[in-house]
Amino acid sequence: ISPLRGRRSASKVAIPYGAVASDAAPDEQDVLVEVETVRAGLSSLGYAPVIVPITLDLEAARQRLMHLRPAFVFNLVESVEGQGRLIHMSPALLESLGLPFTGGGADAAYVTSNKPLAKRLLAASGIATPAWAEPGHLPDFPGPYIVKSAWEHASIGIDDGSVTSDPGRLPGLIRKRQRRYGGEWFVEAFVDGREFNLSLLAGSEEVELLPPAEMCFVDYPPGKPRIVNYAAKWDEASFEYHATQRRFDFAPSEGELLERLRATAKACWRLFDLRGYARVDCRVGASGQVQVLEININPCLSPDAGFAAATAQAGLDLPAVVRRILGDIGLPAMRRSEPTRLAPAGASALGR
Repeated sequence: ISPLRGRRSASKVAIPYGAVASDAAPDEQDVLVEVETVRAGLSSLGYAPVIVPITLDLEAARQRLMHLRPAFVFNLVESVEGQGRLIHMSPALLESLGLPFTGGGADAAYVTSNKPLAKRLLAASGIATPAWAEPGHLPDFPGPYIVKSAWEHASIGIDDGSVTSDPGRLPGLIRKRQRRYGGEWFVEAFVDGREFNLSLLAGSEEVELLPPAEMCFVDYPPGKPRIVNYAAKWDEASFEYHATQRRFDFAPSEGELLERLRATAKACWRLFDLRGYARVDCRVGASGQVQVLEININPCLSPDAGFAAATAQAGLDLPAVVRRILGDIGLPAMRRSEPTRLAPAGASALGR
């Protein structure tokens, strides 16, 4: 039973996001751009958005939401106080209040953000994913390897040194990242091949795979790992930021690969009970097998992010995207609006 008794506002919309410190890293600061983008999109549809920063003081957030009595919530919480492992706290709170909200639910947020857990579910369902060792364990499979955070996204802690073919280096790589970033780290088999971002958007009948994007590593020197690392996403002065580029054009001969990518992305949507919008990141190695790296339940909607690039490629403007996200929770837009296009992304924000 919802504790929000009485009538809710027909036009008011809450936009919760993880509160950001003034000295936060670029990957955390970016949510402020996303909040403004979504606020503008909702306003263009006739809604009155109210921004709600979320901290570990969930009682304050609960009181704020109960006071607002919004028609619904556009959930943009990617982390709480800088911790991605707390992403599920926002949808859990919203579910407890009985408020309709966009994006994945608390269960989906938890299991997709916990990368080793997501990989266990993928493997159990017959969806290919690179071999991995659970946090605290070393791999029993051959290299090359990549060391990743078990919880954090946005390529946090990933650099060229994250990839190695020497299993003897793995304990030291893990310890170094634990000291700097904290949290749990795990080892995954590094698939040296092509990388794809598959953006999904709810439709009137079924989920639609937007134009697939391939991440291209332009002029990378021999021996340099072809990965979308932290610098490629966030350091505008870096080689990787400018040399890691997105493309949407594919030869007709790649139709069969694109169909397998499409089937894999939709299988992930069903497996994790996703809603509204999502992104699935995959690698394709020499064998041609599509392997899922991770699932992002609420991918960044900033104009320079990968999801915006895919929607622009599909010819969708911002209000159209918001309408379809709202439609997946049974909410129509209040009025039609003039087109507001999501600008195609350049070389920045590649994997958000």
